[in-house]
Amino acid sequence: MTIRILALAASSLAALSCSVAYAQAPADRDDMIVVTAQLREQNPIEVPFALTSVSSEQLSRFGIEEFEELSRYVPGFVVQNQSPNNPGFVMRGITSDSGSAFNEPRVSVFQDGVSISKSRGSYVELFDISRVEIAKGPQSTLYGRGALIGAVNIVQNKAQLGTYEVAGKASYGNYNAWLAEGMVNAPLNDDMAIRLAGRVRKRDGFIDNLLGGEDFNSADTYALRGSFHGEAGALSFDLIGNYQKDTPEGTAFKSIAFNPTDPTTGAVIGDRGRNSGAALAPGAGFEGGKALGLDRQVWGVTGIANLKLSDQFTLTSITAFRKFDTLEVFDADGISLPMLTAAERAHGEQTSQEFRLTYESGPLTAFMGASYFHEDGYQRTPAQLDERVLLARLAGALNGGGAIPGRPATDPAPAALFASPAFTGALLQGVAAANGIALSAAQAQAIAANLKSNHMETATNSSSTKAVDLFGDITLRVTDQFELGGGLRYSHDDKRSSYSASVLNGRSILGGVIGALSQPAAVRTALLNALSVPGAASIPPSAAYPVPLFGLANQPTAGNGGIDSASHKSGGFSWRLTARYMPSDDASLYATYARGRRPEILAPAGPGAPFGASSFAVLPSETVDSYEVGIKTALMDRTLFLDGSAFFYQYDNFQTSVQQGTQIITTNAGKAESYGFEGQARWVPSDVLSLYASYGYNHSRFKAGIREGNRFRLSPDHSSALGAILSLPAGPGRIAFSPSITYQSAVFFDDDNDRADLQQPPAALVADNMQDEKQKGYVLVNARLGYEAPNGGWRVEAFVENAFDKAYIKDAGNTGDGLGMPTFIAGEPRFYGVSASFRFGGAK
Repeated sequence: MTIRILALAASSLAALSCSVAYAQAPADRDDMIVVTAQLREQNPIEVPFALTSVSSEQLSRFGIEEFEELSRYVPGFVVQNQSPNNPGFVMRGITSDSGSAFNEPRVSVFQDGVSISKSRGSYVELFDISRVEIAKGPQSTLYGRGALIGAVNIVQNKAQLGTYEVAGKASYGNYNAWLAEGMVNAPLNDDMAIRLAGRVRKRDGFIDNLLGGEDFNSADTYALRGSFHGEAGALSFDLIGNYQKDTPEGTAFKSIAFNPTDPTTGAVIGDRGRNSGAALAPGAGFEGGKALGLDRQVWGVTGIANLKLSDQFTLTSITAFRKFDTLEVFDADGISLPMLTAAERAHGEQTSQEFRLTYESGPLTAFMGASYFHEDGYQRTPAQLDERVLLARLAGALNGGGAIPGRPATDPAPAALFASPAFTGALLQGVAAANGIALSAAQAQAIAANLKSNHMETATNSSSTKAVDLFGDITLRVTDQFELGGGLRYSHDDKRSSYSASVLNGRSILGGVIGALSQPAAVRTALLNALSVPGAASIPPSAAYPVPLFGLANQPTAGNGGIDSASHKSGGFSWRLTARYMPSDDASLYATYARGRRPEILAPAGPGAPFGASSFAVLPSETVDSYEVGIKTALMDRTLFLDGSAFFYQYDNFQTSVQQGTQIITTNAGKAESYGFEGQARWVPSDVLSLYASYGYNHSRFKAGIREGNRFRLSPDHSSALGAILSLPAGPGRIAFSPSITYQSAVFFDDDNDRADLQQPPAALVADNMQDEKQKGYVLVNARLGYEAPNGGWRVEAFVENAFDKAYIKDAGNTGDGLGMPTFIAGEPRFYGVSASFRFGGAK
């Protein structure tokens, strides 16, 4: 049976059974699972919306160590991990991944009741956790301002009273991959306990560095967690501290239009394959000589207190502080020549406080609460451009434009050629002629001599947000078989956004030429004459030399770096209504209507001319009306579990990002629509076998504007998974075999769907006329085979991921797209290795 047939079988099984779910250890049953998706402990069948809960045992059985791996098994959920600094969380077609300080998330990521949703701080390691809950559909009333279309809740293990426990795991695989993690839980006395856990995960890069040095797309992470639990009468308290540091080598943003070449000799040293080796390097001296790669730190402290006021009332307080600092340097053009080196330095600090009063008595469960959220952050985006190489790209002459006879257009010329004013002067003449303007060879060469090999500029956006929320939710059991529920949240935001930009080593000569070509004849002539003066890049503007301080990617704000700011206050409501019918204890049918709301955004845009004023656009609240019906069942003496849901969404003021030159601008795209079906099934016929299947169909499209009919980015129409756990007695222990197959259909990586008509100047400096930034559907096959002790105290196993070494990409386009240099990021190849784990002590 082929892989494709198996993937289709997974889809068919799930569709026929109306279902989605995870296999547990064979002896497990759903009545042993507890979730807190509605901020109270429940059996999953009681939750009136699509929910997938994945336990630590399930993560272990399938070797899932990261969000990206987890998402392949959960219908309607996609996580794209370019690097830990740049993840995309996608829920039913909606992506939350912007690193801009002023943007609001669409998918909330929670860690023990605290939002960690800001993109640059949201990707955390999954170790020593109780479970991960993925709640789909608008969850604003439960999870707050960032849960427009869903929420991910990481429930970490807390310190446990009265038990000593220790656990550990180690693994080693190809690409010199190794992982070590450990945990110890110890009581201090009858009422207090502590827990310490940590993980180190490293792996060499799987994309060859063709210029020498460390290979790209590596992993280098360590994470630590400490927790304290104490009880005093009716009061319980948890204090949790998390720290994570990521320092992988650079991400391979690779061009597939140009062969990798030696920048000195021009010799071709690789091929244009999307998943093959890359020839990348930072520009000389960029950011103080930083190498390509990431340096990221994330840490936070959370305090959770629960006070049992009476048999009916409980007061919960959640207090948290969180901070992240990141610097990522990347070669944005995808070739060895230093056309564009870019970086992102992101910083964020948030403080939050929530109080929630819960009432539970008889048929009524309700809570009401208030929260305060304060966040300060910035995103700085420095760039270094070689104006001579960029000019060659604008002229279509990266290969030398005929200066090197017989050189293919796919092979960039040696760097030395671009240092020749005769060559770059001829390119300037050609660019000017294309605009109907004649430049003499002498003037063109004089300007070309001033072109900079390392023009540097930077832009910074920053934001401060203070938000107050009031919320409540109620569930009423009308009869033994029927219940109604509803929730309401009001959010008020007080925002301040700022923007600044500057050129760091004098004006851009190429930026000045591009600006001059669009001016009236007299102004154009004066500018071009001034740009011909020797040393024109570094002459300060004056009455004697009235030439603006041109930028290239960004025009400088007043005073070459002045800060422009604006403030905005707004507020709005989100809500939900639910109905649930229970024909038996093992069946639940539900219907939900919800209004999701993403807060208004105060979006800055840089000036259109040097020293001009920045503009600030208030983007209206992005809202979605969601309609969902579903069924959750347990059949055949609770050995067969089936869930299914159908949904329909209507969006207003859909916010998306558009590229203008090399700038990314947030804008309102109008209306959009999404509908689909998700299902999950699990069958546990015995303690030997457990089978599961999942399927998701999601039709998400723009309904207005220039993107009408386009698919949402990173949103496959179809996804499915099929897996099993086979556990056979062998001597005193058991042999366990866990194969799995996952499939996703084609995706685009941008909302413009790489359409040529949306990628023409002035939106892009160079037109993109090819629709190649797309990943076709693909299948991944994983398997684990191991032996475990009879009491589960230890386990050894061998594993393989992407067993058939399927080549795929996880992103395309990126920053280089604005220069007509789209880049591609390869997905992971075949990984294999061995692992061993143990656990002793703990509750029996």
